[in-house]
Amino acid sequence: MSCNSNTKTAESNYTEDGFAAFSADTLAYDINVLASDSFLGRKPFTGGETKTISYLQKRFAEVGLEPGNGNSYLQEVPMVNIATEADSMMQVQSSKGNIQLKGFDDYVIWTEKTDPVISLKNDELVFAGYGVNAPERGWNDYAGLDVKGKVVMVLVNDPGYGIDSSLFKGDTMTYYGRWTYKFEEAARQGAKGCLVIHNTKAASYPFSVVQNNWNGSRLHLDDRGKNAQYCDVIGWVSGPTAIKLLNAAGYDSTLFTKAAQKGFKAVALNEKLSTSIKVNATYNKSHNVIGKITGSKHPDEYIIYTAHWDHLGIGKPDETGDSIYNGALDNASATAGLLQLAKAFKSLQTKPDRTIIFLSVTAEEQGLWGSAYYAQNPVYPASKTVANINMDGLNNAGKTKDIIVVGRGQSGLEDILKDAAEKLDRYTSFETHPEAGSYYRSDHFNFAKVGIPALYTKSGIDVIGKGKDFGKQKEDDYRAKDYHRPSDEINSNWNFDGAVEDLKLLFMVGKQVATNETWPAWKEGSEFKKLREQTTASR
Repeated sequence: MSCNSNTKTAESNYTEDGFAAFSADTLAYDINVLASDSFLGRKPFTGGETKTISYLQKRFAEVGLEPGNGNSYLQEVPMVNIATEADSMMQVQSSKGNIQLKGFDDYVIWTEKTDPVISLKNDELVFAGYGVNAPERGWNDYAGLDVKGKVVMVLVNDPGYGIDSSLFKGDTMTYYGRWTYKFEEAARQGAKGCLVIHNTKAASYPFSVVQNNWNGSRLHLDDRGKNAQYCDVIGWVSGPTAIKLLNAAGYDSTLFTKAAQKGFKAVALNEKLSTSIKVNATYNKSHNVIGKITGSKHPDEYIIYTAHWDHLGIGKPDETGDSIYNGALDNASATAGLLQLAKAFKSLQTKPDRTIIFLSVTAEEQGLWGSAYYAQNPVYPASKTVANINMDGLNNAGKTKDIIVVGRGQSGLEDILKDAAEKLDRYTSFETHPEAGSYYRSDHFNFAKVGIPALYTKSGIDVIGKGKDFGKQKEDDYRAKDYHRPSDEINSNWNFDGAVEDLKLLFMVGKQVATNETWPAWKEGSEFKKLREQTTASR
């Protein structure tokens, strides 16, 4: 079979067969259950996980899905819970005197290591620009720099962001701009620590989102025996704190501007950091939940719909005293959406040619770990997986004319979605915050990393009868006030009619891919195209 991205569409698959199965009321019911206080914020390794995966198995069976992992709906995901208690202060020795930084207010740190105590002891601080090593772009902030045993402080996002559109992708974040990459690269370089300088616009969220991780617990895949590389200490410093550190070393914010110029050389700040973290590591297993509908003609070829079931659990109380991070939009909504899609596929008069997989993954909020584990340990081979369609937050603002594609120009799935939208008198638009790097921030990314074409959409902003300004304001308000906060709860103002319309579009894309003779492919210029060619070479 060809992997040509210019797939011809079968008109019959744009019919409304299956549409009657969608229900805004049933969608709201499942969201209400999953985001209720009794589910404790759905954090893995807690009673919230037990209730969540029990509910999902029950609902998968009720809508008629077959178990997706042999005779089970579950895939075990071996993980470790790393609970940290960081010192309340960080001591900084500089030529201008000593500075005390206050934990939570000035910085947030944690570790991916499981030693009982992790310490910085007068370890040297180096400003390493953006912390990027991108040889294909002629950029290396670590060139000629030995950071072994040192702490690097780096800027969030890419060198081109807000400064030079010719560098990297300008205001559109690449993976080099993600904080996860910064930590990974610092570890590869042998750094003892890595601190990312926070900037609300460049990070796309306020420092309060980072502060929610203070002295909490984080999950990680159990990689004992795999010789993984990690820094001892990783975390963030606030923008004003970074300036304070530069000033104490005789520099100012102009150093940030210089860091965005080719040929920038890292600067040793002649400052030494000291602090420590107590660690309590608990090994356990979390779970992905998998159901399937076996294809009628090509049962060994697969389309995977994904949504993460987890959220942040119980954490720091907000200003109202609420400490349960319910995660109604993020991501009880899309988890409930999986059930809507399953009902629709089960109701089809003509069954799908290929097998449809419904995968609700764990630990997305902790680092995309559930999807990472699945991608590394697939139940269904990557070489036989035709596409991934991922959801992370459904529309709660009412019907929109548009649906947003995240990661413009990545794969032929975008074209199939565009055709489907036009059939329903809608249109595709593109992410309004490309600087956020959203294509590298949800579970589809792990499928892309093993070459599987992945479509990721978000709610449109062109709200019917209210316009784009209204939709944009709703999006901005959510990110500023409710994202990763206890206030992400379902309320009477939410309107799921638009969510249903978006689900219909993703359903149409899946029907099309399930039937097309040709497989969707990555577009020219996508960083994932070669990976797919390698994956399917022997198919």
